[in-house]
Amino acid sequence: MKIAVLIPCYNEAMTIQQVINGFRKEVPGADIYVYDNNSRDNTYEMAKSANVNVVRESRQGKGNVVRSMLKNIDSDIYILVDGDDTYPAESIHELLKPVLANEADIVIGDRISNGRYSDENKRAFHSFGNNLVRRLINTLFKSRLKDIMSGYRIMNRHFAKTFPVLSKGFEIETEMSIYSLHNNFRIIEVPIDYRDRPTGSVSKLNTYRDGFKVVKIIFWLFKDYKPLIFFSWSSLILVLAGFAIGTPVILEFLRTGFILRVPSAILSAALEIIGILLFACGLILDTTVKHQRSLNEQMSNLFITLDENWKREHSNRKNESI
Repeated sequence: MKIAVLIPCYNEAMTIQQVINGFRKEVPGADIYVYDNNSRDNTYEMAKSANVNVVRESRQGKGNVVRSMLKNIDSDIYILVDGDDTYPAESIHELLKPVLANEADIVIGDRISNGRYSDENKRAFHSFGNNLVRRLINTLFKSRLKDIMSGYRIMNRHFAKTFPVLSKGFEIETEMSIYSLHNNFRIIEVPIDYRDRPTGSVSKLNTYRDGFKVVKIIFWLFKDYKPLIFFSWSSLILVLAGFAIGTPVILEFLRTGFILRVPSAILSAALEIIGILLFACGLILDTTVKHQRSLNEQMSNLFITLDENWKREHSNRKNESI
């Protein structure tokens, strides 16, 4: 099968050649692609000298790079890995097995399970942020993923070509995980021996800024994928607030026959109406999302059929030419 190694890079001149050589050794038949994202050092030149496919991506952000990669590169299996040499190339054989055996659509290199990430990672808030995001997504989507934000992933063609990349930056891994869970793709995690960056190599991830972006995209994707739950909670909060404000007004009316707290009565009624409308919006959007999932499933099946027919026709033409 045709395998492509995708390496998004930004200022990774110190490590990019080690990453390329590692995957060239472990997967000798794979096509290696390096996408340089406006690096200020000589990452582009270092990758070019390693004799691989090197492309410049002008739109800043890892999400933009991955979008271009999945759109422009044609392959049967895609290996997505960072260019910072923190993910071991020698683990690729175990990661490839489930995809090659058609047991998984996406395989995640799990840094967390064996404790290597917490041992090697010197940034305490990164571990805290990873755990927070993992627990939040597992709670919202009733899953048991251990490493939501790993940058080491193997995807089959079906997943890679149907995944709509919406994020622009480091939120891409979180978005990919949520999309996989929502659309019932087969996900398998394989533990890997994560290693920290070599001395002199600097992480581009900002703990607070990028952490906020990740939490924000979880919020918006949760609204898009689980609208009934999202709007039901919003509705419940407003209804309870309206009930709390309106209860004294009702008791006063029952006792005196008059409504003296007119502003409270108006506010309470408004909150109750808005709460009911939010719940109705959740019901409507939930029906729309379920319909969209059905359409996505049909389109995915159509994609698989067309793709298999194209491969069969291409193979037949190749055999005829021989």
